[in-house]
Amino acid sequence: MAEDGEQLTRAQHEQLVGELAELEGPKRKAVIEAIATARGHGDLSENFEYHAAKNEQGLLEARIRTLRARLDHAEIVADAGSDEVGVGSVVEIDGNGRTMTVEVSAVGGAGTVSPTSPLGTALLGKKLGDTVEVQAPKGAWTATIRKIS
Repeated sequence: MAEDGEQLTRAQHEQLVGELAELEGPKRKAVIEAIATARGHGDLSENFEYHAAKNEQGLLEARIRTLRARLDHAEIVADAGSDEVGVGSVVEIDGNGRTMTVEVSAVGGAGTVSPTSPLGTALLGKKLGDTVEVQAPKGAWTATIRKIS
């Protein structure tokens, strides 16, 4: 794996590249325009719109730096197959009395688990039918892999 980087599938990498392009293009332009408009409203020391726009600019630039660092250090991995759980795999498991489906993804989002999370770490490299022990902060639990896609 890349030094201090994360593994991403090509699709996950492209998702982050798309987000970066949106932030560096239209979003950055909109923030710059909001700052310029707020400056036209007079005294900057008491101008809430100006301070809010500058705060938004700071958050935007921080997110851009974070995305650039992630992309610069990312390792692109082949899409996981259905034999073994890897980054990009969608896995159905039975555990803790319920069935759940998760995608192993460094990008995040609804229905995903990080490959470095307790569940992600337990699943990586495992095969269909394997039982894994998840060392979660609230206690260990076991799950059985029912489907990998």
